[in-house]
This record gives sequence, C-alpha cells and structure tokens, in this order.
Amino acid sequence: MTLSLYIARKFGWMFTRVFLGFLGIMMLLDILDEMRRFSGQGISFGQAAQLSAMNVPEGIYRIMPLIMILTAISVFIGLARSSELVVVRSVGRSGLRFLLTPFLSALVIGVLGVVVFNPIVAATMKRYDVLWSRLAHGAESVLSVSADGLWLRQGGPEGQTVIHAARANADGTELFGATFLSFDAKGLPQERIEADKASLGPGSWTLTSAKRWPLASPNPEAEARTEATATLPSELTRDAIRDSFGEPSAIPIYQLPDYIDGLERAGFSARTHRVWFQMELALPLLLASVVLVAAGFTMRPARSGKVGIMVLFALLSGFAIFFLRNFAQILGENGQIPILMAAWAPPIATTLFAVGLLLHLEDG
Repeated sequence: MTLSLYIARKFGWMFTRVFLGFLGIMMLLDILDEMRRFSGQGISFGQAAQLSAMNVPEGIYRIMPLIMILTAISVFIGLARSSELVVVRSVGRSGLRFLLTPFLSALVIGVLGVVVFNPIVAATMKRYDVLWSRLAHGAESVLSVSADGLWLRQGGPEGQTVIHAARANADGTELFGATFLSFDAKGLPQERIEADKASLGPGSWTLTSAKRWPLASPNPEAEARTEATATLPSELTRDAIRDSFGEPSAIPIYQLPDYIDGLERAGFSARTHRVWFQMELALPLLLASVVLVAAGFTMRPARSGKVGIMVLFALLSGFAIFFLRNFAQILGENGQIPILMAAWAPPIATTLFAVGLLLHLEDG
C-alpha cells in the first residue's frame, strides 16, 4: 500500500506539472493571438488575458491524451533512472502488478476530467463566445445559419413547426420578421403565421402583430386573420436554441442526455452530440490505456540503452492514438461507423495493444 501511494502521488504530481506547463504555454500563445486579432479595436492586455482564460480550457481538454502520455513517459523514465524500477522488481513485484497504480491513477484523473473539467470547459466556451462577439461586433452575436436568416424547428404531439426569422437576438429567444409553418403528424401543412416579433417564454412563443393563414382551408387568404398578440406552444428553451448552434463540447455532460432527447423530439439530428457523449464516457479508459502504451516502451532499466528511441516510439504512439480517436469521431459523426464503435474502439484497441506489448516485455 505504501508503494502504491508513493507511485500515485508521484504520478499525480507529474501530471499537474505537465498540465500546468501546457496551460501556461497555450495561455501565452492565445493572449498574443487575441491581441493580434483585436488590434484594431484597441484591446488591452487584461481583455486579451480574459479572452484567453475562457478559450484555453477547451483546447487543453482536447489534448488530454497527449498530456497523459507525456506524464507517463516522464514518470517511467524517472523511475528507471533512479533505479526504483529495479528495486520494485527485486522485491518480487511484477511489472503488470506495478502498473495497476498508474493505470488506476490515470483512470481517476479521466473521471475527474469528465465530471469536473467538462462542465468548466462548457461554461468557459459560452463565455468566450459572448466576450468575443462584444469585442468584434460591439454586441452579442446574432444567430444565423443561412444567408436568409435563422431557421429552427420544433416538435410536439400535433406535428412539426418550421420557424424562419430574418434575425434574432443573441440567444435566439427573440425573433424578428418571423414565420411559423406548422405541419400535422402526417406532414401536411396546417397553418402559417407571420409575426413582426416572436418572444420565447416558458412553454410558448408570444407573437406580436401576427397574421394566421389556415392552410387546410380551400381559400387561406380569405380566412386569414390578424392578431395584435398571439401564443404558440413550444418545447424549445433558451439553452436548447443557443447550444444547437454551437459545439457539443459547449454543453455540460450532465445536460447532454436531456438535450439530445429534446433535439430529436424537435426533429433535429443529434448524432454529433451522441458521438461526443460516448467519447466523453470513454475518455477515462483512453487516458488509462495510453499510460500502458507509455509503459510498454519506457518501463525498462536505463542501462538497457535505446532510451531515446523508446521515448520516440512512445510519443509517436501517443500521437497516433490521438489522431485515430479524432478520425473515429469524424467517421462516427458522418454516420460511416456506429456511434459506439467510434467512441469505444480507439481506447479498447489501445488497451489491447498495450497489454500485448507488456506481456511480450514481461514474458517474451
């Protein structure tokens, strides 16, 4: 137990050092980039640092596998050079048993990353978008998904409603020049509503200066009516509209399942969000598996030689795993491979490869 606690403490401390090192470098580079980008707006160093503090967490969260393999390489090289690995083996502890502590440490770090750091990244990404829009445009950005304006779609028990607006406020809860086209459960058009303004409240849209056309009528124009104010039921929320135009990583993992269900009820495709959700669940296993890969190349006595080549192989393996994961994510989002395969195949394959390498090292 004492040895396990020593290794876990050493591993955790090394991860902290590598993590903070990357954080500092990325912060410095991002501050310089923000100052260059907003040089015309006269941005101050404090504003650039604030933007960088909101933007960097998302970037460092994406490279967690690379940070983990650098941590593992540093730990195992340090143990080899201090002959601690030799001492551990001399007391009868096998290499595989010794690796249980680093493996579990990486697993715990991965779980903490998903449970704690993921919501922080989501919050900072949203804040960065707001700050960036204020500096770039003088106000929060207007949502738009096409040259014609904003398009939304909401679902309900009666059918689907397609919403178009010439423009909207920052979070999509106020639409201007809005058109609502309702369809029944069979896909047939039922009603068209045009309004000067539509405001989203709890469970409904409030329409101002609205005109309704009953499309099921033989003469919709003859039966059209104008209303100063009207309401239209809706399952959309402010967060659902705002998040639907951002990255899945901008949504905390706790909210992803409910958000995916709401997105699909409204008729949107949630495949990208499902892939991201599964990849977040698989992240702890991926981080633990890259520790085993690093051990397979670097957990050997320093006097055996070829340390530099082994470190290079470990780094190349880490980059290969990182790009394989990203490639699988793209294939999963495009529907070319199943979602579970896209998320879980890279960490499982990495684990099997590492175990095979370690078995060869120990018994081969």
